[in-house]
Amino acid sequence: MSDDLKNSSQTPEGQKSPTAPVWIFALTLLLLFIGGVYFDRHSGWFDAQVYAPYQSSDELASYQPIAGAGAVLLEGKRTYEATCASCHGADGLGKPGQYPPLAGSEWVNASSFKRVEEIPQLGISGEIHVAGQDWNSQMLPMGAALSDADLAAVLTYIRHSWGNNGSEVDASDIKAMRALVAGHPALSGEAGLKAIKE
Repeated sequence: MSDDLKNSSQTPEGQKSPTAPVWIFALTLLLLFIGGVYFDRHSGWFDAQVYAPYQSSDELASYQPIAGAGAVLLEGKRTYEATCASCHGADGLGKPGQYPPLAGSEWVNASSFKRVEEIPQLGISGEIHVAGQDWNSQMLPMGAALSDADLAAVLTYIRHSWGNNGSEVDASDIKAMRALVAGHPALSGEAGLKAIKE
C-alpha cells in the first residue's frame, strides 16, 4: 500500500514537477513589506485617541457638524472675529473713545435691520449716539467685500449676541439692499442713518 502512495505522488518519467518562478516570491515579499510600512505609518496602532469610545452621547454630539441657525451663528462669529472684532471687540463692547459698542446698541436692536445692514455695506462717518454716548468716528465699508451670506451671518450674529435680541438677517435681504444702495456714498453720521426708512 505504501508503494501505491509513492507511485501516485510521483510524476511520470520525463516530466519535471511544477515550480513557481522566483520573481513571484520576491514580488509577494515586497508587497507584504510595503503593506507593513503603510500600516505602520497610517494606522493608529490602537491608540486610545483614535479608537476609544465616546463617554456619552452628548460628547459624540459635540463633534457633529452644526446645521441650521446654529451654523449661521457660528459662521457669523467666525467672520465677525476676522473682520469686526479688532474695532468693536470680541465682546461687542467697542473701544472707549474710538469705536461704539454693538452690545446694547439701539441701532443693532432696532425692530428693522435696514439701517444696521447698510452701515457695513456703505461705511459711516460723523457723529452718532450709541448706547447713551456720543461717538464721532469713521467706519469703512467692511461688509462690501463679504458675500451676501457672510454679511447676513455677521449681522445675525451681532443681533443675537451680548444680550442683543434683534431678528435674523437673510442673504436675500442683503442682496436686495445691495441692489438698492449701489453707488451710494458713505453714510453721514446719525442723520444719514435716520434718513434710511425702516
